[in-house]
Amino acid sequence: MHPFEGKVRDDNAKRFVHEKGRTYFDRDTERLIFFVLTGVMLLLGVLGRLGVL
Repeated sequence: MHPFEGKVRDDNAKRFVHEKGRTYFDRDTERLIFFVLTGVMLLLGVLGRLGVL
């Protein structure tokens, strides 16, 4: 069981925890990371389609 399973994040909590060689993100941080990566991939796709890249 990882540290964030079934827990609600309070304002003082860390956004990620590194334990036993693994990094665990809370739900909000994970969603933000994937949102940013999706935006980057979309931008790269558009630039590639336009012939800029």
